[in-house]
Amino acid sequence: MTPILSALHIFPVKSCAPLVVDAAAVEPRGLAHDRRWLVTDASGKFLTGRQHPRLTLLRAAPNGAALDLSAPDMPLLRLDVPLPTEAWISEFLGMPARFFYMDAGCERPVDPAYAKPGDEVSFADAYPLLLISQGSLDGLNAKLAAPVPMLRFRPNLVVANTGAHAEDGWKRVRIGSVEFDLVKPCSRCVFTTVDFTSGAFDPSGEPLRTLMTYRRTERGVTFGQNVIPRGTGTLRVGDAVEVLA
Repeated sequence: MTPILSALHIFPVKSCAPLVVDAAAVEPRGLAHDRRWLVTDASGKFLTGRQHPRLTLLRAAPNGAALDLSAPDMPLLRLDVPLPTEAWISEFLGMPARFFYMDAGCERPVDPAYAKPGDEVSFADAYPLLLISQGSLDGLNAKLAAPVPMLRFRPNLVVANTGAHAEDGWKRVRIGSVEFDLVKPCSRCVFTTVDFTSGAFDPSGEPLRTLMTYRRTERGVTFGQNVIPRGTGTLRVGDAVEVLA
């Protein structure tokens, strides 16, 4: 069967709850609205779900240039650019915190060891997009006592109709009309053990514990591929995925 794009996810605030969409615009930094906002502590150090799993309960929906935010036991909030809003997120996390926004003038280059000059990234860890095949998750879940959802791994692009870890052998793909370079396996960390429905770490340590038994490399535990777009356009769920190299 032809590989297809089976799911699209964006995370408007770094480490926030996933937003499942049917279509998304591809920009040089990644999908439109993906990780353009960030939460920091009072000193300006960024916060992630690795240390603050409660962030995964924060839901953000783009509304023009603003975000509509919701979270358990919190009032709805419209977050506008560049209005600073500290009280809401501080109350939610139980510590002094604030939001930061990445505007068009901000420059954050991709690691030149894996990129071309001019490649840039949002507040994602290091690369514009993350791609994982459904086959990879199916292979993992066959080894687990309790299956985990794909969103434990927070991919932007999910590809169906492939074998497990087929993406490890891909160097370049076309999805719809947009081409992408797959530049580096994604190293996985404790964030994969955060249950985003509860905002807490899974006490079993899964799926990282099982991944360590068969996906450990010199780069650490890897799962999925980091991706850099080589054009712009719109992706839609159901688009064909053509492996070019």
